[in-house]
Amino acid sequence: MIVMTLRWLVVITTLLAPVSAADRKPFDHDYAAWNSIVKKHVRWLPDNVQSRVDYAGVKKDTALRTQVLGELAAVSQAEFDQWNKSQQMAFLINAYNALTVDLILTKYPDLRSIKDLGSIFESPWKQEFFMLLGAQHHLDWIEHDMLRARYQDPRIHTAIVCASIGCPALRPEAFTVTQLDAQLEDGMRRFVSDKTRNRYRDGKLEVSSIFKWFREDFEKGYQGLRSIEEVFARYAQSLAGDPQVQTKLRAKSIPITFLDYDWSLNDGGR
Repeated sequence: MIVMTLRWLVVITTLLAPVSAADRKPFDHDYAAWNSIVKKHVRWLPDNVQSRVDYAGVKKDTALRTQVLGELAAVSQAEFDQWNKSQQMAFLINAYNALTVDLILTKYPDLRSIKDLGSIFESPWKQEFFMLLGAQHHLDWIEHDMLRARYQDPRIHTAIVCASIGCPALRPEAFTVTQLDAQLEDGMRRFVSDKTRNRYRDGKLEVSSIFKWFREDFEKGYQGLRSIEEVFARYAQSLAGDPQVQTKLRAKSIPITFLDYDWSLNDGGR
């Protein structure tokens, strides 16, 4: 007997029985279904900068997961193109996070890392396992071809989550148009405040490899930022509690090194 995962059920349903925009309810830009899932199954740790996901709980929320995937898949390219920038960004961020969780659930609990879902020939982020904007895509398409290429806001790297402990926190709320800028800024500040990922120690600034992998995004001039040192100068107060260290950060005089990335699953339900 062939067991079909929920995401493929959504894909096939979308392909065989497309629903026109006129025949369905307006898209929910508040993301009530996704918000309900993360509110129930994602929690902040006591430090308020890391979060954990109860994947076992999410897996049991079948009806809500089906609704989330169905709502995302039903949006056409034409409809998406009519939205403003903030609506588009919130959609893509929520879609990335929801689809990443869905990907984890295809093997959960029999995995320790999202990398267990890849192979020598194909990474998890290159697997075309979902329909979005009327075509089949992979997660890298959302991140690199859409979010990075179109909007050039480096804070998205603390908003989209790879289901790993080394990642920024998955928020226990959906991204929405009215809160998007505040959520992106809050996510950035929480991430740089996390001393397991970004810290001053022994005269050096040790930071997440995210700032190495996507350094060019932080140096393209967003809000006047032209170097990775300027990024850490802006967030000096979040990075260090010591006023003297903050002064050095703002002077951009501290050498920077990059930490190894922890790909362990951000599972809080075991």
